[in-house]
Amino acid sequence: MADEQRRVPEPAKPALWRRPAVRSLVFQILLVAGIGFFGYTIFQNTLHNMEQRGISTGFGFLENEAGFGILMTLIPFDETYTYGRTFLVGLLNTLLVASLGIFFATIIGFIMGVARLSRNWIISRMATIYIEVFRNIPLLLQIMFWYFAVLRPLPGPRQSLIFNDTLFLSNRGLYMPSPVYEQGFWLVVVALAVAIVASIMIIRWAHKRQEATGEQFHSVYASIGLIVGLPLLAFFMMGMPLSWDFPVLQRFNMAGGMVVIPELAALLVALSIYTGAFIAEAVRSGILAVSHGQTEAARALGLRPGPTLRLVIIPQALRVIIPQLTSQYLNLTKNSSLATAIGYPDLVAVFAGTTLNQTGQAVEVIAMTMAVYLAISLTISLFMNWYNKRIQLVER
Repeated sequence: MADEQRRVPEPAKPALWRRPAVRSLVFQILLVAGIGFFGYTIFQNTLHNMEQRGISTGFGFLENEAGFGILMTLIPFDETYTYGRTFLVGLLNTLLVASLGIFFATIIGFIMGVARLSRNWIISRMATIYIEVFRNIPLLLQIMFWYFAVLRPLPGPRQSLIFNDTLFLSNRGLYMPSPVYEQGFWLVVVALAVAIVASIMIIRWAHKRQEATGEQFHSVYASIGLIVGLPLLAFFMMGMPLSWDFPVLQRFNMAGGMVVIPELAALLVALSIYTGAFIAEAVRSGILAVSHGQTEAARALGLRPGPTLRLVIIPQALRVIIPQLTSQYLNLTKNSSLATAIGYPDLVAVFAGTTLNQTGQAVEVIAMTMAVYLAISLTISLFMNWYNKRIQLVER
């Protein structure tokens, strides 16, 4: 009994360096310290090399006069503006082509992805040919094709292709009337904003009402009526405060109106078509991931193919499509930097190109450019991840 009542001695604790938690913590500290030392060494070497070559550091160059013009600007700019202004011009041009490219690529991708699954043999094969052709040709070659083979051979301004005496298409771009906003137009903008907010509220109310009672409300028609009707009402109440500046042919070029330059058109078409081919495959895979029983259940309820696709298939397929869609949006934004190959004045061409060559501030310019693309990509990722979580199934 005495032997049984003896306490079993506790096993001896391993030495500190033999504990897995301690070892992993030490290795992580050493890794972080090594990466920090490596970065510090590169930074010091860069400063030393720049000092030896007489290159000043800092961001004071942003306040210096640029002394060069830019082909296309969304804000006022001329040679007297600063390098900081060139950064802003390039950033806005990059955001413009990225946002428009995402918009058109999404539309093209969804249409072609659904078309590839069509029962119509011709439509299905045409969508397949589009996807396989444009997905397997390098994007840079496609940009050059649209620019050098399609847009550059267009006639000059004097031989422009004229559409309804308002649109002029030439190798200088597509000239069209530009709106001139007069006093009182602000009320139209306010009416549009109010209509959008009201439409969102109506859509949410209709969704809750359908979940509670099962009755449907045509919120789409109501939203279209609000978004179109309310601004029109404000427009006529304020005496139509809008006029148009029409392009006019002068001796060597068009004057007035607004223009879509060939560089923007070629880049936008190439990015949209190329990325749309990848999005189409993502859409196709998402639709095929939805169980066929969902389609059969919708048919049993009497839903037609159109509403079945819009109300049953696509909402479930989005849970598979969104992660792939995020990657394609990021790729399109980064691929827009290929604009420098055809002279479109984006951030890389204007700031990381011309500005860097004139100032010699390579470290600052490249760092700012990289930070901008990183910020844009992180913003897109955060928004898409938020939307992806919102549409995910919630377990009860």
